[in-house]
Amino acid sequence: MKTISLKIDDSVFGETEKILARIKKPRNRYINEAIEFYNKVQRKQILEKKLKKESELVQADSMSVLKDFEETDYAD
Repeated sequence: MKTISLKIDDSVFGETEKILARIKKPRNRYINEAIEFYNKVQRKQILEKKLKKESELVQADSMSVLKDFEETDYAD
């Protein structure tokens, strides 16, 4: 485990303390779970951006291939 020091806005800290008192969870565990959740959200957003960029790169080629298929005569 790594030890870190951080500054938290007073309002965020106060709200967190109220929640912790009600759910009976250690502050350290709560913060670790919050960071883990936020990391998952960020990884998902990074992947979405990457997929969108790659999709845009192949869009013109995909449309060209689709047009070629549409122009193909499949008559027996």
